[in-house]
Amino acid sequence: MGTFTLGAALTLALQPSAGLAKRQARSGALHRTGARVLRDSVEAGTFEHAFFTPPGKGETDRLLRAARKALDAGRRLRREARAGIRALTPIERGIATLTSASVRIFEEILTLSRLNRGRIFPSYDYLAEATGLGRATVARGLKILEDVGFVMRQRRFKRIEDAQGPGPRYEQTSNAYRTMLPQAIVAYLPRWMRPAPVSDDMLQRRIDAAQDIADMRGSLPCKELAGTIADGALGKVLARLGAALDRQERESQKNPQPLSESSYKGSVPAEGGMTP
Repeated sequence: MGTFTLGAALTLALQPSAGLAKRQARSGALHRTGARVLRDSVEAGTFEHAFFTPPGKGETDRLLRAARKALDAGRRLRREARAGIRALTPIERGIATLTSASVRIFEEILTLSRLNRGRIFPSYDYLAEATGLGRATVARGLKILEDVGFVMRQRRFKRIEDAQGPGPRYEQTSNAYRTMLPQAIVAYLPRWMRPAPVSDDMLQRRIDAAQDIADMRGSLPCKELAGTIADGALGKVLARLGAALDRQERESQKNPQPLSESSYKGSVPAEGGMTP
């Protein structure tokens, strides 16, 4: 049996084995780039124009009041559940998870929404510093807000501008957020905070408007119809396909195909002027 010196043993121990030389992803496939990008992430700067919505006048204040009322309702539901008075439904269990920390985080997000016209993309570190909470508490609070429905979160990644040599060209960046009033908590709000029901006249006007839009789209050429479906690179591709379809339809109208013999064979008069 051979002997090893201390240096040779350390060298052998530090060498990567053949099975671990290639980094693998969790799915088992080879992780070729090593990019630090989380699942379901979208590149920053490609979707924000359709994702962010500026809040209406007084909307952020109404959402904050609704969140605070939902927090009170959640505390009441927890007390009743502990006392055995009622069994919580899945929606009620979600409302019961609201905490004062999550509502404080929601308040800061609403402040950013009001100041930046709905463009909300703070980092965890910013929210932790602004609220005085820990980073882990911020992460838990955002998860609660997302589960209840107060915020919609979209992960984002960005390009590494000065990347040189081998290695990843992308990295994770801050998430994008959009605030909303979840329908699940409307029933637990005071009556004066609930949205007014839509009248029958307004509902009929919406139906008529939707029908008018559908009729208008049905009368458009394929090229113009593509512009109402998508924009950007996909819209350009659809527009080219629509233009080709329009051109083919115009050519078919200019040069109609003759009727086949089978379509008029029975109308040819036979001898004696009588059709068979």
